[in-house]
Amino acid sequence: MPLRSLCLSFVSVEDNVAREFRSGFLIIFVLRNRLKMVDFSRVQKELVDCNRDTAISGVSIMLLGNDLSHLSGTITGPVATPYEGGTFKIDIRLPDGYPFEPPKMQFMTKVWHPNISSQNGAICLDILKDQWSPALTLKTALLSLQALLSAPEPDDPQDAVVAQQYLRDYPTFVGTARYWTETFAKRSSIGTEEKKLVEMGFPEGLVRTTLEVVGGDENMALEKLCSG
Repeated sequence: MPLRSLCLSFVSVEDNVAREFRSGFLIIFVLRNRLKMVDFSRVQKELVDCNRDTAISGVSIMLLGNDLSHLSGTITGPVATPYEGGTFKIDIRLPDGYPFEPPKMQFMTKVWHPNISSQNGAICLDILKDQWSPALTLKTALLSLQALLSAPEPDDPQDAVVAQQYLRDYPTFVGTARYWTETFAKRSSIGTEEKKLVEMGFPEGLVRTTLEVVGGDENMALEKLCSG
């Protein structure tokens, strides 16, 4: 083969290799970025599933505006605990990798509990960290938070002061937790709009959250509640 033809063949091979390399790199880049995108169809399904039996489960999730990556959850305080009768609001933010990465949750309602910061509502719970699995859901996470209110883990605390009180002076802990529930997680009286919607059969916690999202507009709240 003439030298010139041989050189052209090498150049052609190099060009092909370069093109294939760039193509492969582009595919990897695209796939990696797709994996980092929130699965919004799954989130919508989760919202429907979670709110289907709110009256039984005691947990609910609502949209905050039109952003599916920022949600508001509520859980009712478990019976026979200092949190009974309270409704606790949870801020939920979904990372780009959800459901392969855990949701970020934080109590917006102040609560006195060893595994929840009394200062900023940060939560110490394994499934919101290294024990998260894509098989779990937002409803599962909220139910786990509800269970955490029933069974604190003071040996693995988020709030060391509360944990020490729980371990050393349990009656005082119970009294303080109950006082915080009465002060921050309950309302002394239900609003007129809220009362009307509750009388229609909607769960009080879900009604309250919905009214907060729509700025207290009863008609908009009713539309959201009926749309599921």
